Amino acid sequence: MIEINLIPDVKQELIKARRLRAAVISVSIIITIASAAVVAVLAGYVYGAQTFRSALADDSITSKGAELSQVEDLSKILTIQNQLTKINALNDEKNINSRVFDVLAAIIPPAPNNIQVSNVTVDAEEGLLSLEGQAPNGYAALETFKKTIGIANVRFNDVDDIQQNVALATDISTSNISYGEDASGKKVLRFTIDFFYAPELFDVNVQSPSIVLINGGNVTDSFLGVPKSIFTDRAVDIIEEETP
Repeated sequence: MIEINLIPDVKQELIKARRLRAAVISVSIIITIASAAVVAVLAGYVYGAQTFRSALADDSITSKGAELSQVEDLSKILTIQNQLTKINALNDEKNINSRVFDVLAAIIPPAPNNIQVSNVTVDAEEGLLSLEGQAPNGYAALETFKKTIGIANVRFNDVDDIQQNVALATDISTSNISYGEDASGKKVLRFTIDFFYAPELFDVNVQSPSIVLINGGNVTDSFLGVPKSIFTDRAVDIIEEETP
C-alpha cells in the first residue's frame, strides 16, 4: 500500500504546534485546578481547623485557670517550686551551722565553772553568735566562759593545705545578767553572751575546722579568773657605763 502525504511541511509543523499548545493548555488547567484545590484546603485548615483548635485552647486555658484559682495558697506553692529549682545552688552556698556544737564542746569550761546553755542563735547575715545560758558558779564562771571564748581559735587548712588559725570571736559582750533558780531550785546566774564569729567557722568550703585554745587549753582560775593585764615580764637591770 502506498501512502502519499499531500500536506505540506509547513502545514504539518502548524498542526504539531497546535497539538503542543493544546497539551500545554490542558496541563496548565490541570495544575491550576490542583493549586486551587490545595489553596482551598489550606484556607479551610487556617480559617477553620486552626480557629477551632484555638477556641478549644482558649477554653482549656480558661477552665484550667479557674481550677488553679481555686487552689489554696497557690502563690506559696509556686514560690516553693521556684525555690526547688535553685536548691542545688543554695545547697552549695549554705553554712554548716551544726559546727556550733563543736564550738560549745570546746569553749564551755569544766566544773566548777561549767556553763549550761539554754538557747543558741546563729545570725548568718550579721555573723553573730548569741548564747543564752546560766552559771551555777555565778560571775566567776561567766568571766571564765568569756575569757575562754576570747582565747579560742578556728584552725583549718587553706586551699594550699597550709594550716591557718583565726580568732573564733570578736567584740564579745554580755547582757541580760540576773540571778534566778534552775529546775532544781538552785541559785544560778543567767546571762546572754554575744560575739561575731569567724566566717571560716561555718563556711562550707572550709573542710573539717577545729576549735583550739591558743594557751594550750589552760582554763584554770589562775589563768582565766585573774586579769592578764596585771602580769608582765620582770624588768631587766640597767647596766650603767663607768665614766673615765
